[in-house]
Amino acid sequence: MEKLMKPAEYAKELGISRQAVYAKIKRGILAAKSVEGKLYIVVDNATPNDTPKSTSEPKQKPTTSQTVSASTQNLQRDQKDYKALLEAKDETIAVLKGTVKDLKKSNKQISTTLRSEIDLLKEAFHEMRTLYVHRLEQKKPQEAIEVVTEEDSVEVEEERWIGIKKFFKQQGVTKEKHQEKVLKSLKKAYKKGDARLMKEEGKLKLNANKKYKDLLV
Repeated sequence: MEKLMKPAEYAKELGISRQAVYAKIKRGILAAKSVEGKLYIVVDNATPNDTPKSTSEPKQKPTTSQTVSASTQNLQRDQKDYKALLEAKDETIAVLKGTVKDLKKSNKQISTTLRSEIDLLKEAFHEMRTLYVHRLEQKKPQEAIEVVTEEDSVEVEEERWIGIKKFFKQQGVTKEKHQEKVLKSLKKAYKKGDARLMKEEGKLKLNANKKYKDLLV
């Protein structure tokens, strides 16, 4: 007589997991059938934990050849499963490699497009600037001549301001220690209200047409 058992009951009785039971069914080690949409294990009346009744005929033990054959079959199934896993892994790696190549290619195309657009913008800006300068030159009166008197030229020269670096270069102050001393003197003179000095955007400026012998220590 056949006895039907649920996979969970069969697993509990054998002390194994349900996944192991389903794996045995898939490999054909266990017989199973579906009853009203539910899966059952087909077993004999004598369950794995039942104690066999005494009979006149002793229970036959599997021979060594049978055991080796069953082990070989199980090993072959495991090898097939392992090969299938390897093939699936290789396919996944191939797909990922293709995706990476496509991404690199698309990124390269985007970079090339951006560079070309930037070059076009540069060219357009240069053309606009050239056109603007040309129009400004056309607007300047060609016959207008400014007459600058000596007094005006002196005022213009007085308003010519230079920075510290240029001042050092003009005065021949090249050594670093000398520059530090002169800079301290200039700052003190500015704080005292020396008209030869001014600050523009936080930087010290000097009137290029004035003399600074008194501050060149």
